[in-house]
Order: sequence, then C-alpha cells, then structure tokens
Amino acid sequence: ITVEWRAVPGATSYLLAAQDGDSCIETVVTKSPGTVMGLEPATCYRITIRSVNAGGKSRPSASRKTTTVLSAPILSASSPSCDSIAVSWKAVYMAVGFSVSLMRSDGLGRMLKQNTTNTSFIFSNLDPGTLYTIKAYAWNANGLPGDDFTYNQRTSPKAPGDVQVAFSSGALRATVSWMPAEGALTYSVTASSGLSKLKCNTSSSSCIVPSLQCGSEYSVSVTAYNDAGSSNPTDAVSLKTIPCAPGNISIEDDEHGNLLVSWSRVNFGHYYVVFLKSDDGLEVYCNTSHTQCHFQSDCGFTYFVSVFAYNKAGQSPLGDVFNYTTAPCCPSDFRATLVSGDTVEVSWAPVRGAEMYETKAASWRGTVLCNDTATACTLSALRCDTRYNVTVYSFSEARGSNTSCASKYVATAPCSPEIKNISKKALSVVSVHWQSNNEEATYIVTARGEAGLQHCTSSGNSCTLINLPCGSAFSVSVIARSPAGQSLPSYSVPLETAPCCPNDLALTQVTQSVTNVSWSVGMGAHTYATTLESPKGQAKCHTLQNFCLLGCITCGTNYTVSLKAISETGLTSHCTYQGYSSSACCPSGVKLYRLGNNGIRVYWRASEETISYITDLRGSKGNFTCSPSSGLSYCDITEIPCGDVYTAVVSPATDKRLKLTFCPKKIYSVTCSGSSVGMGKKTVHSFN
Repeated sequence: ITVEWRAVPGATSYLLAAQDGDSCIETVVTKSPGTVMGLEPATCYRITIRSVNAGGKSRPSASRKTTTVLSAPILSASSPSCDSIAVSWKAVYMAVGFSVSLMRSDGLGRMLKQNTTNTSFIFSNLDPGTLYTIKAYAWNANGLPGDDFTYNQRTSPKAPGDVQVAFSSGALRATVSWMPAEGALTYSVTASSGLSKLKCNTSSSSCIVPSLQCGSEYSVSVTAYNDAGSSNPTDAVSLKTIPCAPGNISIEDDEHGNLLVSWSRVNFGHYYVVFLKSDDGLEVYCNTSHTQCHFQSDCGFTYFVSVFAYNKAGQSPLGDVFNYTTAPCCPSDFRATLVSGDTVEVSWAPVRGAEMYETKAASWRGTVLCNDTATACTLSALRCDTRYNVTVYSFSEARGSNTSCASKYVATAPCSPEIKNISKKALSVVSVHWQSNNEEATYIVTARGEAGLQHCTSSGNSCTLINLPCGSAFSVSVIARSPAGQSLPSYSVPLETAPCCPNDLALTQVTQSVTNVSWSVGMGAHTYATTLESPKGQAKCHTLQNFCLLGCITCGTNYTVSLKAISETGLTSHCTYQGYSSSACCPSGVKLYRLGNNGIRVYWRASEETISYITDLRGSKGNFTCSPSSGLSYCDITEIPCGDVYTAVVSPATDKRLKLTFCPKKIYSVTCSGSSVGMGKKTVHSFN
C-alpha cells in the first residue's frame, strides 16, 4: 500500500504501519510517499504514520482503512504448436475475472487481449518461433484490477522445409539438409528403420547421420527445437541405403570349363555385378539382375570372385572375396613308351595348376599307380601281353585330382615264350616247340652259334629251323613280337647238330689184307667209326684220328664203305661213300725161266683167270716191266742184262695200271756162265 502525507517539520523519517488484526507490518521511509510491502493481497488494513527524529517517535496519525488489490496471477505458458501459446494460472483470491494480453516482444504486430473467468487461455494464429510478451491481471467484484504479471513465451518453431537427403555410399552415412525454421535454436534429425533409430543434433541447417545399415530403408524427419519446445517432425523422407554385400556365394565349375557363380538376393538390390579376376591379372565381369552368372574359365587358374549389389544409392560394400581354383589342366599329349616287357615310361609336358601327377594304368587284371611331381613316370611290374588304359591325372592341393583327363590304351609287349622241346626232323632240320599265352603274336626262333644265326618265324606254337649246318652248336631262344613291342627272349636251350660227314675219304690197300682208310676232318666230329662190309665179312675201326687201318680184308672183293661221325655228346652222322673193291689177290708160285741168252719168262699161278697182272723186274742194271694179256699166267721179258740180281714182283693190275707194292717180292740172280736157271739153265734162286 502506498501512502502519501504532508511533510512534518523536524522529522527525519516516517514509520508507516499497516495493521490487520493482530498482524502489523511497519516500514520506515524518509519522505512521502512511502510504500508498505509484504502485505496480504485483497486484505483490509488500518494505516497509521509516525514521524521520527533523533528525539523519538511522534504519536500515530489518525488511521485510515484501505484494502490491498488482488494479487497478480502467476502465469505459466507453453507453446503446444508452432502458432499457439497456452497460458494458465492458478486462481487468485477474491478475483472474479482475469485479463490476459499478448504481443510480440519486438513490438511488431497487434496486441491480443482476452478477458476470461477461466484460469487458462490459448492464443492461436501466432507466428512460429517468435517471442511474445504476455501480461495478465485479475479483478475483483468491484472491477478493480489487481497486480499484473508479465511473462515472455516463445512459440515453438515450425517444421523445417525443403528437407534434402544425400546418401554417401562409401561411408554408409547420410547428409540431411533443410531450410532453417524461424526461431529454431537446434534441430534433431531422426532416421528410423524398424526398431532402429539413428539421430543427430545440430544448430546448423544440415546434419550427418552416421552408421546407417546397408540394405535398409529409413524414414528421415527433421524436428526444430527452441526454448518453447519442438516443431512437428517434417514429413518423412524415404532413404534407401545401398544394398548389403550379397552372401551365400557359391562357385561351381562344370566339365565344359564354365564357372557358375551364384548368391542370395539382397534387400534393395536392383542388379548385381560379379567381378572375376584370374591370378594372371585378367579381369572380367558380369552384370545381371538375377542371382547367378556364368563365366568361361580355364583349368589351372585361381580366380578371385567378388559380388556387388547396386541400387540408386550406389554400390554395396565389399563382401568376402572368394578365391576359387579350377582343377589343374590335364596333360594333353602324354607319350607312353615301352622300355621293357613289363615297364612303360610315360612322359608329358608340364601343365598349369598341377602340383603333382598321378599315372594310372588299369586293366582287367589290376591297377598300377605312380605318383610323382615330375612330368614322367615309370610304370613297372606290368603284366605282359595286357592292354592297359593309361591315364595321367593332375593334382593340386586346392582342388585335388582332375578326374576328367583323357586316357590312352597302351599294350605291353608279349609274354616270353617257354621252349618245351626241340625235335630233330632231319639232319639239318629241327622243330622248336614252345608254350605261350599271348593272344596275338608272331614268334621268332633264333639259333645262335659260331656258324651264324638261323631264324624261323611262326604265329603258332612251333617253328622249323632248316638248313642248319652240321657239326655246329647253337643256343636256341624264342621271342614274341606284336605291334606293342617285343618280349624278352625265352630261356635258351642248347642245340647241337650232328657232326658233318667228312668230305673226302680215301682207301689205300696197304697189304693184301690191310686197307688204310683216311678222311678229312668232319666238323663237330669227335670220333669216327669206319666199316668196310662185303658178303664175305666186314672190317671195323673206331678212332679219334682221321684215318684207320682195317685188317682182314679179302682180296678181290667189293666192299661197301660207311663212316659214322660221332660228336662228344654222342650225336652220330651216318656217312656213306662209293663202294670199294680190294685189289685182286697176289699170284702164287712165281718162277723165272731163261729164254735164250737175254730173255726171262716169269711164270705164276693166277688167283682168277680174268685178272691181268703186271710183272715188275728191278735190278741195278735196269728195270723191266711186262703186262701180259688177261688170262695169261706168264710174262716174257727180253733183253735183260745178265750178271745182276733182280727183284721180281707179280701183282694184279689196277684200273689205273698202278703197281701194287704189297705182293710178295722174289729176288733172283741171273748169271752169265751158261748155267741154267731153275731147269738146268742159268738162273738164280730166290733169297726170300
């Protein structure tokens, strides 16, 4: 309550007192007017004034009653929307109505005023984000206004306009921008996707929302804030992020050299790009809206596969990079060489991607394997005369074995035959028999010896060697030959041909009963058995030499001559020769008779009447011969000198008129005294 009074001389101050029953509130002031504070509103007080100086206080003035006005309503305000402010207050004691006015704090625009008996009121159609000054007071039943109350309240901002969303695919974040809202102090951006909400706050007109998830669709809205509250969120802007990297990637290859890359479809993936890069640096790609791609691949390469999904927002993040190694290449042209009857050497050129090779030879009899890192392999212990299916597989640790490699058929050489026996068909002909289980083979028999090589060929189980030289030793073996190769030779079997018959054989009669047989050496002969045979008997000899003396020969007899050439092992060649006739028998009773002065008759007894004889008379003064006609048993020799000793031999004449030296010799002395020889004539008797 404010009190005015006239000044009192000498007073230095005044004591104002407001009394309400037992309650009294005093205030000291120095001059008029003075105000008593701290009173109760709408209360009747009795007011008194005292002047005060150094001497003390005066008596109270006459009192005066007055009532305090209503208290000011205590306002509270808020902005429920960007264009309204809601004002409320508590009831004021003794108040029957209230007056509320509102005006922009900057003085622009008009004032809005509203009288009401309520304790709240909402001002609408206000400017968003604007600071308003609100003044309110209450009045009593007499219409007297009470104290007023001033309150500043800002309207909440309007939702920002022109929201733009720019997506950064590389960083998986979005930059959101907008037109600033009047009166907005801060902004909040919300990106919602399902239960996930991402926010960013800023005082500028753009904000970056980080950590977005791939393959998601976000509803992006912006809310403006000031001290009055927040705006309504802007209309949501749809943001589709980049698709996630495709998963469940699988890579398969087929026997035609194609790679099939497949994957699972991803959210918001409009199309896919598959990059295939080989380890030699070459890269190809495939663009498709499906979930698989076909690529042409080569053997022995390692391919690096990455799959990206695309949409309008951009490319998906890099997912797992798969490496896929194709099967190593197959040796395309391997060579199989038969190095022996049971061994095949397989060689090939190195192929890409192979770390090891496996060579497999398979037949109905079994399988032979060879593993090596080299580009050659020797398959041993193979069965002879067998057709093998040979395959060279390449192997890598990443892919294992390439089982699609082509094979070749390789036949091994025939099996070695086994000679069962050798039979002799003739002197220079033998038949060789063998056993073999080869299906198709040609057999070659070889007889090897110092005399050279002899061959015969057959497709069966026997073969005949002809024209074998006599007296020779051979080592006989058989080989089998087929287009696949040649077998090992069979075990050798020794073969010995019968000795050769001597080419030259000569018979010389040594005596009337002894004949010397001689012959040339027969190849391969160790001993000889010679036989002279006639109806009168036979003569034999067995010797190591190449001659033989045969006794008990009958003179004048025709003999058949045979000879056996016998080898050390007992092989015998029966040799026949031209017949032999022994010489005629020597005559007996040889005598000499004197014929006249200078002649001699030699007389004998013939063994046969048809035999011709030759008389040979030899002395120091000359040699004399005569050959009488066949059938005569004497021979006359004329003109021989007397006084000499003569040796006389009468022997049968041979075909070549040769003289036989084995007939008995008679020695005769022929004198010149006129005495008679033998029969009273001059003669000399034989000394032997």
